[in-house]
Amino acid sequence: MEKSRLEKQFDFCLEIDKEKFIGRQTYLSDGKRKENDAEHAWHMAIMTVLLSEYANEKIDVLKTVTMLLLHDIVEIDAGDTYTYDEEAKKTQRERELKAADRIFDLLPEDQAAKFRGLWDEFEAGETPEARFAHTMDNIQPTMLNAATNGIAWSSRGIRLSQVLERNRHTAEGSKTLWDYSYGNFIRPNVEKGNLIGDV
Repeated sequence: MEKSRLEKQFDFCLEIDKEKFIGRQTYLSDGKRKENDAEHAWHMAIMTVLLSEYANEKIDVLKTVTMLLLHDIVEIDAGDTYTYDEEAKKTQRERELKAADRIFDLLPEDQAAKFRGLWDEFEAGETPEARFAHTMDNIQPTMLNAATNGIAWSSRGIRLSQVLERNRHTAEGSKTLWDYSYGNFIRPNVEKGNLIGDV
């Protein structure tokens, strides 16, 4: 028997609870443990509400927040791919597409299409909202890395060139926030030796 709309919606709600179990490589601000995907998404959502005034272009804040709350849901199946793990990044897209198919298809057809569309839009990074969402996705962990004296960087021997490559599109969402991030989070950690200054 076909599930009701409400049953499908609650199936999705229960499924996404699993995002709380997906560990990331970024430490919380006290440096005692690493954050999970749900904490990351919540943090970026509030940051977007607060910092949207610095977007390069006018954005729909609710759309951007929704995009950020959805974008890592695929990691329930695909796992978190560490941004500097070049080997894992080779299969990341394939794993995440498969996960998106399964997870969003739990929803009623109209909501599945809407949520999947927002996820695809984030991935493409071509709209003002997607560009700002990517800015948040890059700046939030950078801020936490700086708050913890760069332990996630220094423990892995991360280089400035790697961080700059990761952030190559950050200014496209907000030049103001990128400049702040570079000047207050990244450059001081090079000076302290927490990031290897190879640029």
